[in-house]
Amino acid sequence: MEYMTTLKKCQEKVDWDDYVLEHKGHPLQLWGWGNVKSTHGWEACRLFLDDGDNIIGAVQILIRRLPWPLKSICYVPRGPVVSDDNREDLLLKLEAYVKRVYHSVVISIEPDYAGKYIVPSGWSRVSNHILPARTIILDLNKPESELMNDMVKKTRQYIRKSTAEAITIKVVRSREELTECLKIYQETSKRAKFELHNEQYYYDVFNQLGDHSPVFAAYVDNHPIAFLWLAISADTAYELYGGMDKLGQQLRSNYALKWYAIRKCKEWGLSRYDFGGLLEGGVTTFKKGWASEEVELVGTFDRPLSAFYSLWSNGLPIAKVVIRKIKSLFRKK
Repeated sequence: MEYMTTLKKCQEKVDWDDYVLEHKGHPLQLWGWGNVKSTHGWEACRLFLDDGDNIIGAVQILIRRLPWPLKSICYVPRGPVVSDDNREDLLLKLEAYVKRVYHSVVISIEPDYAGKYIVPSGWSRVSNHILPARTIILDLNKPESELMNDMVKKTRQYIRKSTAEAITIKVVRSREELTECLKIYQETSKRAKFELHNEQYYYDVFNQLGDHSPVFAAYVDNHPIAFLWLAISADTAYELYGGMDKLGQQLRSNYALKWYAIRKCKEWGLSRYDFGGLLEGGVTTFKKGWASEEVELVGTFDRPLSAFYSLWSNGLPIAKVVIRKIKSLFRKK
């Protein structure tokens, strides 16, 4: 039986989050993440795919306005939330909607998906990622003993050693506690030479995502020495930010802290723990010690929507600046 489907804009946070959570959506598709980005240079639009009787798909797009003649780009982080059967229909309607409403030069999607990903004609995989496709994802359905056995020996040793230290780990609850963690983050960014968002951005993440963005901190004598910040949905935990001070480094507190967070997510009933991507450097070396295999997500798919796409994709000078800026906005750790 054939049926007509339409894209309908969602205006209600509860309706949106209920669907994303019930259909194994990624935390970056939650309403709160769109709100954060809307306060910091983007516009968020949430669309349901409706078959007349039921909602059969959802996609949160982020729109970035660009100088003429590019006008804008649309980006879907770790989405859409849709079954294999309905993906092509959603993407075809999405490209028409974006072209009509936003006149964008391109729409880019980076699905939370590993394996063969079928897209409609006109879409193509591109190498220019915003979020890394290569990552580590732990299966939290496995027993803790299996998760431990899959680690390298040194990681298991450091977990045991750091756990034995006089470290207390707890969830950050207040703005004041978060402020102390952000001081550690500033110290970490200077040491590791990476950029940070402005401080208000992190408070906005904390407030907008709420319970879907737990922050764990390790303390010695009631003073934080390390923190790990996640975004979580019903199934997936995704690492956002983290850092340590000098004492945290000495005690290797990041091992005890990460293992605590993994176990807590498992206790909460989540099934996947995503390390947030693998880039070059010491952090990636640390991450690789937690699992024997890496995961390669499908990466980035573009749908050109303008005659100016070739200028965009081939490195128009203004495009190069914008691309670097967008990557920075998403990858700041």
